[in-house]
Amino acid sequence: MTPEFSKVYFGSIKHGNTGAFASFAAKLDKIIELLDFSTVKKKDKVAIKMHLGFNDGYQTVPVFFVRRIVKAVKKAGGFPFVTDNPTAVYNAAERGYTTETCGCPLIPIAGVKDGYTETVEFNFHSVDTLDLGGVLRDADVLIDLTHAKGHNTCSFGGAIKNIALGGYHGPSRWRKIHGVEASIPFWDPEKCTPEHAKKLVESCPDGHINYDEDEHKLTVSFGMCNQCLDCMDADKEVGCLELKPENYSLFQELMARAAHEVLKTFEEDKIFFLNFAIDITPMCDCWGIGIPPVFNDIGVLGSRDIVAVEQATLDLIAKEGLIESMIPPYFRNVNLDPEADLHPLARLHGPWKDPYLVTGFAEGLGMGSREYELVEVLSPEETLKMKAPTGVSETQPSFF
Repeated sequence: MTPEFSKVYFGSIKHGNTGAFASFAAKLDKIIELLDFSTVKKKDKVAIKMHLGFNDGYQTVPVFFVRRIVKAVKKAGGFPFVTDNPTAVYNAAERGYTTETCGCPLIPIAGVKDGYTETVEFNFHSVDTLDLGGVLRDADVLIDLTHAKGHNTCSFGGAIKNIALGGYHGPSRWRKIHGVEASIPFWDPEKCTPEHAKKLVESCPDGHINYDEDEHKLTVSFGMCNQCLDCMDADKEVGCLELKPENYSLFQELMARAAHEVLKTFEEDKIFFLNFAIDITPMCDCWGIGIPPVFNDIGVLGSRDIVAVEQATLDLIAKEGLIESMIPPYFRNVNLDPEADLHPLARLHGPWKDPYLVTGFAEGLGMGSREYELVEVLSPEETLKMKAPTGVSETQPSFF
């Protein structure tokens, strides 16, 4: 599908010149130029899949950049629209996303009742089928526009997560993809008495184990678990509980498979990926709250290869390293040992939530290559040598 080394274009948040030609916005424009929207044909319906956020969340991709992307699509002759789940679309104006500000319509990915879908067979552990958003299926072109950030279930929410979960309707997302971890047995009810089950519940310092005595059923919130394994310590004498790395990796494998099914619905030359590595919070935008960024802003990455752009984004985040003073206090089990061979996001969410797993699964499915060439555009070193502007910076016509 892709060359051995896929190109990933990178625009750093750092400027080398006060001129607009060296700005972050100019770098996005240059990346779009290099991605080459010429494969977008006249009247193509272009789905810009992004996360529009919820409630008090304000750290999604700024509408300023969305509008620039929309303009580029229109210039190529396409008819763009922004799409996300119905709730996020319905409330998008609260975060500044409207038809007027984006420059194009906002359309729910599975219709206003989240029921316009196409069923896709998976037969992956406990997941038999998922329902793909029909509006996404109808589109001719996909621009996967992503805010790179942490994620409690898989440690990283990037381009793959954006379409793997956001490309499907709510019940698929919340009742099937979330929860697949439990399809590998982790608890033996025959060995466990109700009294011991309650002891296991009490052993979790974060309250992520629950027990239904009427049904004699113990559940673990794998999505929130940071693998402190206090519960397994409490179970040593009984041996009815066994949490394994495989439980946690299932979510990432299913994400890769779900994203793959989305990409199959588009022609290969009509798929584009843009990752904004700014305001990199430790949790997903789904939480609908403002969260302190735990990494310095990095920049924007673009590619036609979803695996390469994810790998490059993760590598740049790893190189940047955590801002320890910004880690929220509710991250109780953070591993700050400099000798630990862990990605910074796995330091936050636990060692079994390695963010690189998803790129490995995706590469195995033939979705792209983890080997990439990072091509920086308008680097600070390059633009520093250019002539800086003189005079006032306000160049648009005066209001007065």
